[in-house]
This record gives sequence, C-alpha cells and structure tokens, in this order.
Amino acid sequence: MNPDLAEPMSQLVDELKRLPGVGPKSEQRIAFHLLGVNREEAQRLADAVTQMREKIQLCIQCNNIAEGDLCPICRDPTRDRTTVCVLEQPNNIMVVERTRQYSGLYHVLHGVISPLRNMAPEDLKVKNLLERLKDGEVEEIILATSPTTEGQATAAYLIRL
Repeated sequence: MNPDLAEPMSQLVDELKRLPGVGPKSEQRIAFHLLGVNREEAQRLADAVTQMREKIQLCIQCNNIAEGDLCPICRDPTRDRTTVCVLEQPNNIMVVERTRQYSGLYHVLHGVISPLRNMAPEDLKVKNLLERLKDGEVEEIILATSPTTEGQATAAYLIRL
C-alpha cells in the first residue's frame, strides 16, 4: 500500500505491480491513466479482463489458449498435421507465426523443468503430446525450447520420452 495515494488508487497500483514487465513508474502511470478515462472505457477494460478469464481455456490437443475445445490453429484444416513444434508458453506461438515460415501444429508445455521454480517434469503438459504421437500421423517434432539451462534440460527430457 502506498500511503501517498487514496486507498482505491493504492490497491490498483498494488495489483498492477503483479503484472510482468510493469515497473514502479509504469504501474503509477497506468493507474493515473485509468483514473482519467471515462466510466464506460474503464468498464470495457474490466469486462474484457473478466470475459477473457471466463471464456479462455486450454486447447485439448495442444494446450494453446482457446475459446472452446480446440484453438484456431488445431481447427485449421490447412495446417501440416505431420509436424509439431513444441514450445514453452502460448505466447511463443505468436513469435513463430509472425515468421510465416511454419505451417505445422504446436504443442505448449506451459513451462520448463526448473528446480528453482518448483517445476518438475510431471508439471509440464506432456501427456497429450504423447497421445498425439501414438496415432503415427506426426512425423517430425521440433523442440523449440529456450537456449537456457532449463530449456535445454526440458528438451533433453522430451527426447528421452
């Protein structure tokens, strides 16, 4: 809590502190910006956050974010179903998609093996990847984990599987 701010403003700043990449100056700048918008604009932002939390789930096939059982990529019949690119987080998909060089499917682990962050191999979303491999349609897996120690350990784990 910031004693220099009114309680509701201090609460908002404290919540904004939890967002990744938002530093002390940004959190206050965002809070004061939101204070200056009209009620309807503030309500649209609040509604968008609420709707996102209520409607977004994980794709049952690849663990990407989805509205419904399958994400748009898994639903797309034009995607190459013989190739799967394994990524750490859903936001990594956007990076690959921006290249417009990859037309296969994805699998999102939702993390990497990291003892310091209490992420063990069993915490990764691997089960449905192994299920996908059983039908024999997948011919190539691209392991696109980060070049960190944790990313490399995760790739090595997946190779052993």
